[in-house]
Amino acid sequence: MRRILRTVLTTLMYSGVVIFLLPYATGRITTGLMFMIVGGGLAVVCGLGRCYLTEGDCGRVSESGRDW
Repeated sequence: MRRILRTVLTTLMYSGVVIFLLPYATGRITTGLMFMIVGGGLAVVCGLGRCYLTEGDCGRVSESGRDW
């Protein structure tokens, strides 16, 4: 289940990046503001969701810190 969720969230995250970059590719930056907002929001939400739901290491860092 986690593997499927991770794959779906990763795909949606990269889709958000593509949506964000679409106005740059088409040359309509001023009219593509909504695409940029939606794409950026989708990438951030899916990226954070992927991190918190599937990675398991996105919580608080312990008092002693990381071991690297």
